[in-house]
Amino acid sequence: MNIPIKTLRCFLTIVETENFTRAAQQCFMTQPTLSKVVQRLEDSLDEQLLIRNNQKVELTPAGRLFAQSAQEILGHWHRLQEDMSNLRGLKSGQLRLGVCPMMSSLIIGLLTRYRQQYPGIELQMYEYGGFGCEQALINNSLDIAFTALPTTHKTELSSQLLTKYPLLACLPQGHPLADKAEIKWHDFESYPFILYNEDFSLAKLINRLSRKAGVQLNIAFRSGQWDFIAAMVEANMGVAILPEPICQRLTASKLVFTPMQPAMTWDLALIWRQNLPLTPPAQALLSLSTPNTANPENSLL
Repeated sequence: MNIPIKTLRCFLTIVETENFTRAAQQCFMTQPTLSKVVQRLEDSLDEQLLIRNNQKVELTPAGRLFAQSAQEILGHWHRLQEDMSNLRGLKSGQLRLGVCPMMSSLIIGLLTRYRQQYPGIELQMYEYGGFGCEQALINNSLDIAFTALPTTHKTELSSQLLTKYPLLACLPQGHPLADKAEIKWHDFESYPFILYNEDFSLAKLINRLSRKAGVQLNIAFRSGQWDFIAAMVEANMGVAILPEPICQRLTASKLVFTPMQPAMTWDLALIWRQNLPLTPPAQALLSLSTPNTANPENSLL
């Protein structure tokens, strides 16, 4: 069985888009040509991989198995290309970087320094929640990712802590809790709570700590956008918990930010596959992000 790498990429593009037309556009080929590529692939495997209908394309059981293996193969191919291209130094290549949306504005300084130091490296950035970053690393579709700790797949991933920020209760002005010097978990029980989407590491942390305190949060809304969460709190739709650097961006809003008791922190880190060596571009990012007492600018922000 001889399946070209290009065929694997085309197949995974169909899986990602769930649509032949959009996949053909991304693969820079016509839809009939893409259909023939898939048909030849299915013929060579003697298995149907895709179920085609008018709404979207779905995977058969054989298709799911093939997609998982194809992703692994492309991941290893990518790593081989990076190793070969960097035999003479880190002058070219690609870095597949995962970023949680809430962290994006906090890593601009580090990414700017990376681009200045390694101008030949192409940064391919993908936005996922914390759990999505973990899954993409395990599937070998990312090289390294920014996320918040703790991770769910602790035994499969390595991490390097970058920095910690306090987590603060976010309340609208005039709220019954707004005059308290500290907020405890039990203070939230009587009020609607606005939480992050389920695949966010911060959502998992808040759920875990609230349950540990014996509190069942009354989750009224979820969002992956911190500015929308803040707007809902300001509109008195509920209360929330936000990282301190996000709170500092909301100084013009009619919100009150109060420390939590016990204190909580948002721990930001780089994570990567434990059982795979880092690609040279990923190793360079990790090294650049390592705190250096001799050069305090060599850090996250």
